[in-house]
Amino acid sequence: MEQLAQLSYALDTFYFLVCGALVMWMAAGFSMLEAGLVRSKNTTEILAKNIGLYSIACTMYLLCGYAIMYGSSDSAYIPNFSDLILGSSDNDVASVTAGGDDAPYYSGLSDFFFQVVFVATAMSIVSGAVAERMKLWSFFLFAIVLTGLIYPVQGFWKWGGGFLDANGFLDFAGSGVVHLCGASAALAGVLLLGPRKGKYTPEGRVQALPGANLPLATLGTFVLWLGWFGFNGGSQLKVADVENANAVALIFTNTNAAAAGGVIAALILARLWFGKADLTMMLNGALAGLVAITAEPLTPSPLAATAIGAVGGLIVVGSIVTLDKLKIDDPVGAISVHGVVGMWGLLAVPLTNSDANFGAQLLGLVTIFVWTFVVSGLVWFVIKMIMGIRVGEEEEMQGVDWTECGLEAYPEFVHSGGK
Repeated sequence: MEQLAQLSYALDTFYFLVCGALVMWMAAGFSMLEAGLVRSKNTTEILAKNIGLYSIACTMYLLCGYAIMYGSSDSAYIPNFSDLILGSSDNDVASVTAGGDDAPYYSGLSDFFFQVVFVATAMSIVSGAVAERMKLWSFFLFAIVLTGLIYPVQGFWKWGGGFLDANGFLDFAGSGVVHLCGASAALAGVLLLGPRKGKYTPEGRVQALPGANLPLATLGTFVLWLGWFGFNGGSQLKVADVENANAVALIFTNTNAAAAGGVIAALILARLWFGKADLTMMLNGALAGLVAITAEPLTPSPLAATAIGAVGGLIVVGSIVTLDKLKIDDPVGAISVHGVVGMWGLLAVPLTNSDANFGAQLLGLVTIFVWTFVVSGLVWFVIKMIMGIRVGEEEEMQGVDWTECGLEAYPEFVHSGGK
C-alpha cells in the first residue's frame, strides 16, 4: 500500500508539473498572437512586454502573491498580509515542498508552479489590449501590482477559501479569477490610455489598423489552444485513479470541443455580417470558446461544451464590433475574448452543473470585475501622474520598437526614421 501511495503521489505531482508547463507555454502563444496582430513597427516592444511580464509575475507571486492567495486568514474577505516575503511564515512556498493537509497527494511546490503560471496568464491579457501606445516601463510597474496584489486578493476570495467560495461561486479553472480579472485590468488601462492615433476618424468612423503577421497570430492561437489542455486539465488536480483519469479525459475533450465550436460560430457570423471569412474573428472565436468552457469543463457533455463555446464565438464577434463603436481601442480583442466571454462562461455554469446557481455566479462576476477594475484604474492613474502611461505622438507614429527598445523586429523590411 505504501508503494502504491508513493506511486500515486509521484504520478499526480508529475501530471501537475506537466500541465503547469503547458500553461507556461501559453506565454509563447500570447507572444505570437499579439506579435501577429500589432503593426510591424511595434513587434519587438510587445515581445519585450510578454517575456518581461512573465518574469515579473513569477517573481512577485513567489515573493508575496502565493502567500496572499493561499495563506491562512481569520477573515473570508481580507487575506493575511502579515507575512509577504518568502521564508517568513508557514504560508510561504518553502513550507509546502512535501505537500500540505489540503493536498497530500502531490507536492506542494507543484501546486505553486501551477498557480504561478496562471497569474502570468492574467497579466498577458493586459499586454495585447494596451499595445502600440503604452510606455514599456509603466506597463512593467503595473504588472508588479497586478501580480503581487490585485490578482492574489480576488483569487483568495474564490480559490483561497474566501467569501466567494463560501457563497457557492464556482469557477473551475478561471473564467473569472484569471480571464475576467485580466480583462478588467486591461479595460481600466485602455480607458485611461485612449485609442491609437488614426484608429477613429473625426467623423467617428473606425479605421482598420491590420496586424503585420497573420501566420504568426494563427500559430499563437494554436499554441494557446494546446496550452489550454493544461490550464483546464491540470485544474482537476489529480489523475492517478480511475475516476479522476476519466474526469481529465472529459475535460480535455470538452476544452477542445468548445474551441472548435467558437471558431465555427465566429466564422459563420463574420460571413453573414461582413461578407467575408474573417481570420482574426476565427482566431478570437477559438479563444472565446476556450475562455467560455474554462469556468466549468467537467459537467457538460461534449455536445453541450461545443454549444457553450459557440455562444462564446458569437459573443466575441459582437463585442469586438461594439467596443470599436464605443471607441474602446483593443488591438487584439483581449477585453472581448477574456472579459465579455469570461462573464458568459461564469453565467453558463448553472446550465450544466446542478450545484451552481446564477445568484452566486453573478456575485462572483461582479466582485471580480469591480475589485479589479477599480483598483487597477487607481493604479493606472497614479502611474500616469508619476511617469505617464502613453508614449508621445511622434514616438507612436514612428513605432515603439525603436523608441522603447532601440531595435526593430523586421529591420530588413521596415525603415525607421530613428536610424
